[in-house]
Amino acid sequence: MAKPTFKANPIQVQVPATSANLGPGFDSFGLALSLHDRYVAQILDEGGLDIDVTGEGAEELPRNEKNLLVKAMYKGFDYLGGKPKGIAVRALNVIPHGRGLGSSAAAIIGGLVLARSLVLTGSDKMSDATLLTLATEMEGHPDNVAAALFGGATVAWQDDIKGKAVADSFHLPVDPRIQVMAFIPSTPLATKKARTMLPESIPFDEARRNTANAAIMMQALTVRPDLLFSATEDFLHQKYRQEAMPASFALMTKLRAAGVAAFISGAGPTVLALHTGNQEEVEQLSRAGGAKFEGKTLEIAGRGATLL
Repeated sequence: MAKPTFKANPIQVQVPATSANLGPGFDSFGLALSLHDRYVAQILDEGGLDIDVTGEGAEELPRNEKNLLVKAMYKGFDYLGGKPKGIAVRALNVIPHGRGLGSSAAAIIGGLVLARSLVLTGSDKMSDATLLTLATEMEGHPDNVAAALFGGATVAWQDDIKGKAVADSFHLPVDPRIQVMAFIPSTPLATKKARTMLPESIPFDEARRNTANAAIMMQALTVRPDLLFSATEDFLHQKYRQEAMPASFALMTKLRAAGVAAFISGAGPTVLALHTGNQEEVEQLSRAGGAKFEGKTLEIAGRGATLL
Protein backbone atom coordinates (compact mmCIF):
# COMPACT_ATOMS: atom_id res chain seq x y z
CA MET A 1 0.00 0.00 0.00
CA ALA A 2 1.25 3.47 -0.93
CA LYS A 3 2.16 5.83 1.90
CA PRO A 4 -0.92 7.84 2.83
CA THR A 5 -1.47 11.52 2.12
CA PHE A 6 -2.34 13.35 5.33
CA LYS A 7 -4.74 16.24 5.76
CA ALA A 8 -3.30 19.46 7.19
CA ASN A 9 -6.37 20.68 9.10
CA PRO A 10 -7.13 19.52 12.66
CA ILE A 11 -9.85 16.89 13.11
CA GLN A 12 -12.13 16.72 16.14
CA VAL A 13 -14.27 13.78 17.28
CA GLN A 14 -16.51 13.10 20.26
CA VAL A 15 -17.20 9.57 21.49
CA PRO A 16 -19.88 8.46 23.97
CA ALA A 17 -19.47 6.48 27.17
CA THR A 18 -20.86 2.97 26.99
CA SER A 19 -22.24 0.27 29.23
CA ALA A 20 -21.60 -3.35 28.30
CA ASN A 21 -23.39 -6.61 29.09
CA LEU A 22 -26.64 -4.99 30.39
CA GLY A 23 -26.84 -7.96 32.73
CA PRO A 24 -26.92 -11.25 30.78
CA GLY A 25 -25.45 -10.11 27.43
CA PHE A 26 -21.82 -10.74 28.40
CA ASP A 27 -19.33 -9.35 25.85
CA SER A 28 -22.14 -8.76 23.33
CA PHE A 29 -24.72 -6.12 24.40
CA GLY A 30 -23.66 -2.47 24.51
CA LEU A 31 -25.44 0.81 25.22
CA ALA A 32 -24.12 4.29 24.37
CA LEU A 33 -24.60 6.92 27.09
CA SER A 34 -24.69 10.72 27.13
CA LEU A 35 -21.20 11.31 28.52
CA HIS A 36 -18.70 12.20 25.81
CA ASP A 37 -14.93 12.38 25.55
CA ARG A 38 -13.66 14.82 22.93
CA TYR A 39 -10.40 14.42 21.02
CA VAL A 40 -8.60 16.71 18.58
CA ALA A 41 -5.62 15.72 16.43
CA GLN A 42 -3.49 17.45 13.81
CA ILE A 43 -0.60 16.23 11.68
CA LEU A 44 2.74 17.96 12.36
CA ASP A 45 5.35 18.64 9.70
CA GLU A 46 8.12 18.13 12.22
CA GLY A 47 8.55 14.81 14.01
CA GLY A 48 7.37 14.07 17.52
CA LEU A 49 4.30 13.65 19.62
CA ASP A 50 2.58 16.57 21.36
CA ILE A 51 -0.10 15.36 23.81
CA ASP A 52 -2.24 17.28 26.25
CA VAL A 53 -4.93 15.68 28.44
CA THR A 54 -7.49 17.48 30.59
CA GLY A 55 -10.33 16.13 32.69
CA GLU A 56 -10.62 12.51 33.75
CA GLY A 57 -7.29 10.71 34.02
CA ALA A 58 -5.29 13.87 33.32
CA GLU A 59 -2.86 13.13 36.15
CA GLU A 60 -2.32 9.46 35.34
CA LEU A 61 -2.51 9.06 31.55
CA PRO A 62 0.84 8.85 29.69
CA ARG A 63 1.89 11.61 27.32
CA ASN A 64 3.74 9.28 24.96
CA GLU A 65 3.20 6.34 22.59
CA LYS A 66 1.70 4.33 25.47
CA ASN A 67 -1.35 6.61 25.56
CA LEU A 68 -4.28 4.45 24.41
CA LEU A 69 -5.70 7.14 22.14
CA VAL A 70 -2.33 7.46 20.41
CA LYS A 71 -1.89 3.68 20.19
CA ALA A 72 -5.25 3.47 18.43
CA MET A 73 -4.27 6.26 16.03
CA TYR A 74 -1.01 4.48 15.21
CA LYS A 75 -2.90 1.22 14.59
CA GLY A 76 -5.19 3.08 12.21
CA PHE A 77 -2.32 4.79 10.41
CA ASP A 78 -0.48 1.47 10.04
CA TYR A 79 -3.58 -0.06 8.46
CA LEU A 80 -3.84 2.90 6.08
CA GLY A 81 -0.22 2.67 4.95
CA GLY A 82 2.03 4.38 7.51
CA LYS A 83 2.36 6.88 10.32
CA PRO A 84 2.97 10.63 9.89
CA LYS A 85 6.17 12.25 11.18
CA GLY A 86 4.40 13.93 14.06
CA ILE A 87 0.99 14.37 15.67
CA ALA A 88 -0.51 16.89 18.08
CA VAL A 89 -3.29 15.41 20.21
CA ARG A 90 -5.65 17.07 22.68
CA ALA A 91 -8.02 15.03 24.84
CA LEU A 92 -10.84 16.40 26.97
CA ASN A 93 -11.96 13.42 29.03
CA VAL A 94 -15.35 13.32 30.75
CA ILE A 95 -15.95 9.56 31.02
CA PRO A 96 -14.82 8.25 34.43
CA HIS A 97 -11.91 5.81 34.22
CA GLY A 98 -12.06 2.29 35.62
CA ARG A 99 -15.79 2.49 36.38
CA GLY A 100 -17.25 0.22 33.71
CA LEU A 101 -18.36 3.07 31.46
CA GLY A 102 -16.21 2.38 28.42
CA SER A 103 -13.41 4.94 28.77
CA SER A 104 -10.93 2.65 27.01
CA ALA A 105 -13.40 1.89 24.23
CA ALA A 106 -13.93 5.63 23.70
CA ALA A 107 -10.18 6.20 23.37
CA ILE A 108 -9.78 3.29 20.95
CA ILE A 109 -12.69 4.32 18.74
CA GLY A 110 -11.66 7.97 18.94
CA GLY A 111 -8.10 7.19 17.89
CA LEU A 112 -9.12 5.02 14.95
CA VAL A 113 -11.71 7.54 13.72
CA LEU A 114 -9.13 10.33 13.97
CA ALA A 115 -6.55 8.32 12.01
CA ARG A 116 -9.08 7.51 9.29
CA SER A 117 -10.23 11.13 9.10
CA LEU A 118 -6.67 12.53 8.92
CA VAL A 119 -5.85 10.44 5.85
CA LEU A 120 -7.03 11.50 2.42
CA THR A 121 -9.42 8.77 1.17
CA GLY A 122 -9.17 7.18 4.64
CA SER A 123 -12.91 6.48 4.69
CA ASP A 124 -12.62 4.61 1.38
CA LYS A 125 -9.83 2.39 2.72
CA MET A 126 -11.22 1.77 6.21
CA SER A 127 -14.93 0.96 6.43
CA ASP A 128 -16.85 1.03 9.70
CA ALA A 129 -16.80 -2.77 9.67
CA THR A 130 -13.02 -2.81 9.37
CA LEU A 131 -12.69 -0.13 12.05
CA LEU A 132 -14.84 -2.23 14.40
CA THR A 133 -12.58 -5.25 13.89
CA LEU A 134 -9.44 -3.17 14.51
CA ALA A 135 -11.00 -1.75 17.67
CA THR A 136 -11.99 -5.20 18.89
CA GLU A 137 -8.42 -6.42 18.39
CA MET A 138 -7.32 -3.71 20.82
CA GLU A 139 -10.20 -3.97 23.30
CA GLY A 140 -10.41 -7.76 23.30
CA HIS A 141 -14.20 -7.87 22.95
CA PRO A 142 -16.62 -5.94 20.71
CA ASP A 143 -19.41 -4.89 23.09
CA ASN A 144 -18.24 -1.42 24.21
CA VAL A 145 -16.48 -0.47 20.98
CA ALA A 146 -19.54 -1.28 18.85
CA ALA A 147 -21.77 0.96 20.96
CA ALA A 148 -19.10 3.70 21.03
CA LEU A 149 -18.80 3.60 17.24
CA PHE A 150 -22.46 3.32 16.27
CA GLY A 151 -24.39 4.71 19.27
CA GLY A 152 -27.69 3.51 20.71
CA ALA A 153 -27.99 -0.15 21.68
CA THR A 154 -25.89 -2.71 19.84
CA VAL A 155 -25.33 -6.44 19.80
CA ALA A 156 -21.81 -7.37 18.75
CA TRP A 157 -19.84 -10.57 18.23
CA GLN A 158 -16.83 -12.05 16.44
CA ASP A 159 -16.80 -14.61 13.62
CA ASP A 160 -13.85 -16.73 12.56
CA ILE A 161 -13.36 -16.04 8.86
CA LYS A 162 -10.45 -17.92 7.28
CA GLY A 163 -8.68 -18.10 10.61
CA LYS A 164 -9.13 -14.40 11.41
CA ALA A 165 -11.45 -13.00 14.07
CA VAL A 166 -13.78 -10.49 12.41
CA ALA A 167 -16.12 -8.33 14.50
CA ASP A 168 -19.68 -7.55 13.49
CA SER A 169 -22.70 -5.90 15.11
CA PHE A 170 -26.25 -4.75 14.58
CA HIS A 171 -28.24 -1.85 15.98
CA LEU A 172 -31.34 -2.06 18.19
CA PRO A 173 -33.82 0.87 18.09
CA VAL A 174 -34.34 1.70 21.77
CA ASP A 175 -37.84 2.40 23.05
CA PRO A 176 -37.91 6.18 23.80
CA ARG A 177 -39.57 5.56 27.17
CA ILE A 178 -36.42 3.96 28.57
CA GLN A 179 -34.29 6.15 30.82
CA VAL A 180 -30.92 5.52 32.46
CA MET A 181 -29.64 6.12 35.98
CA ALA A 182 -25.96 5.52 36.70
CA PHE A 183 -24.62 5.02 40.21
CA ILE A 184 -20.93 5.87 39.96
CA PRO A 185 -18.61 5.07 42.90
CA SER A 186 -15.52 7.13 43.68
CA THR A 187 -13.12 4.18 43.48
CA PRO A 188 -12.21 2.39 40.23
CA LEU A 189 -11.86 -1.30 39.40
CA ALA A 190 -9.52 -2.62 36.72
CA THR A 191 -11.32 -4.65 34.03
CA LYS A 192 -8.40 -7.09 33.93
CA LYS A 193 -8.82 -7.84 37.63
CA ALA A 194 -12.58 -8.31 37.27
CA ARG A 195 -12.08 -10.81 34.44
CA THR A 196 -9.74 -12.97 36.49
CA MET A 197 -12.62 -13.67 38.87
CA LEU A 198 -14.81 -15.37 36.26
CA PRO A 199 -15.26 -19.16 36.54
CA GLU A 200 -14.26 -21.73 33.92
CA SER A 201 -17.81 -23.13 33.87
CA ILE A 202 -21.29 -22.40 35.24
CA PRO A 203 -24.25 -24.69 36.06
CA PHE A 204 -26.32 -25.69 33.04
CA ASP A 205 -29.57 -24.32 34.48
CA GLU A 206 -27.98 -20.91 35.04
CA ALA A 207 -26.70 -20.92 31.46
CA ARG A 208 -30.20 -21.74 30.22
CA ARG A 209 -31.77 -18.91 32.22
CA ASN A 210 -29.08 -16.47 31.09
CA THR A 211 -29.69 -17.35 27.43
CA ALA A 212 -33.42 -16.74 27.85
CA ASN A 213 -32.87 -13.37 29.53
CA ALA A 214 -30.49 -12.21 26.81
CA ALA A 215 -33.16 -13.08 24.25
CA ILE A 216 -35.81 -11.21 26.25
CA MET A 217 -33.52 -8.17 26.24
CA MET A 218 -34.08 -7.76 22.50
CA GLN A 219 -37.80 -7.15 23.10
CA ALA A 220 -37.34 -5.21 26.34
CA LEU A 221 -35.04 -2.61 24.79
CA THR A 222 -37.05 -2.10 21.63
CA VAL A 223 -40.79 -2.42 22.37
CA ARG A 224 -41.41 -3.96 25.80
CA PRO A 225 -39.69 -1.97 28.55
CA ASP A 226 -41.98 -3.71 31.04
CA LEU A 227 -39.71 -6.73 30.52
CA LEU A 228 -36.51 -4.91 31.52
CA PHE A 229 -36.44 -6.34 35.03
CA SER A 230 -36.41 -9.94 33.81
CA ALA A 231 -34.17 -9.09 30.86
CA THR A 232 -31.41 -7.61 33.03
CA GLU A 233 -31.10 -10.57 35.43
CA ASP A 234 -27.68 -12.18 35.00
CA PHE A 235 -26.43 -15.63 35.99
CA LEU A 236 -23.15 -15.61 34.06
CA HIS A 237 -20.70 -13.17 35.59
CA GLN A 238 -21.94 -10.61 38.16
CA LYS A 239 -22.05 -12.73 41.32
CA TYR A 240 -18.56 -14.07 40.67
CA ARG A 241 -17.20 -10.52 40.83
CA GLN A 242 -19.04 -9.62 44.04
CA GLU A 243 -15.89 -9.77 46.20
CA ALA A 244 -14.19 -7.08 44.09
CA MET A 245 -17.10 -4.62 44.44
CA PRO A 246 -19.20 -5.46 47.50
CA ALA A 247 -20.82 -2.03 47.75
CA SER A 248 -21.87 -2.12 44.08
CA PHE A 249 -23.24 -5.63 44.38
CA ALA A 250 -25.17 -4.66 47.54
CA LEU A 251 -26.67 -1.63 45.77
CA MET A 252 -27.64 -3.69 42.72
CA THR A 253 -29.26 -6.30 45.00
CA LYS A 254 -31.17 -3.60 46.90
CA LEU A 255 -32.42 -2.01 43.70
CA ARG A 256 -33.52 -5.32 42.21
CA ALA A 257 -35.31 -6.22 45.44
CA ALA A 258 -37.32 -3.03 44.89
CA GLY A 259 -38.18 -4.08 41.34
CA VAL A 260 -35.62 -1.86 39.57
CA ALA A 261 -33.89 -3.25 36.45
CA ALA A 262 -30.37 -2.76 37.83
CA PHE A 263 -27.10 -4.43 36.82
CA ILE A 264 -23.35 -3.96 37.02
CA SER A 265 -22.17 -1.78 34.14
CA GLY A 266 -19.53 -3.68 32.20
CA ALA A 267 -16.86 -4.97 34.57
CA GLY A 268 -18.05 -2.50 37.22
CA PRO A 269 -18.11 -1.00 39.69
CA THR A 270 -20.77 1.42 38.34
CA VAL A 271 -24.35 0.20 38.76
CA LEU A 272 -26.75 1.05 35.96
CA ALA A 273 -30.56 1.07 36.18
CA LEU A 274 -32.95 1.16 33.23
CA HIS A 275 -36.40 2.53 34.01
CA THR A 276 -39.44 4.40 32.69
CA GLY A 277 -40.17 6.50 35.80
CA ASN A 278 -41.56 10.01 36.09
CA GLN A 279 -39.57 12.94 37.48
CA GLU A 280 -40.49 12.24 41.10
CA GLU A 281 -39.52 8.58 40.75
CA VAL A 282 -36.24 9.57 39.06
CA GLU A 283 -35.33 11.90 41.92
CA GLN A 284 -36.11 9.20 44.45
CA LEU A 285 -34.07 6.65 42.50
CA SER A 286 -31.07 9.00 42.26
CA ARG A 287 -30.74 8.96 46.05
CA ALA A 288 -30.71 5.17 46.32
CA GLY A 289 -26.92 4.94 46.17
CA GLY A 290 -26.41 7.00 49.31
CA ALA A 291 -23.06 8.61 50.04
CA LYS A 292 -20.97 5.92 48.32
CA PHE A 293 -22.35 6.58 44.83
CA GLU A 294 -23.09 9.57 42.63
CA GLY A 295 -26.54 9.10 41.15
CA LYS A 296 -26.37 10.50 37.63
CA THR A 297 -29.28 10.76 35.20
CA LEU A 298 -28.12 9.91 31.68
CA GLU A 299 -29.69 9.64 28.27
CA ILE A 300 -29.09 6.94 25.69
CA ALA A 301 -26.77 8.47 23.10
CA GLY A 302 -28.37 7.91 19.71
CA ARG A 303 -25.14 8.69 17.87
CA GLY A 304 -21.77 7.09 18.29
CA ALA A 305 -18.40 8.60 17.37
CA THR A 306 -19.11 11.90 15.62
CA LEU A 307 -16.80 14.30 13.81
CA LEU A 308 -17.32 17.89 14.95
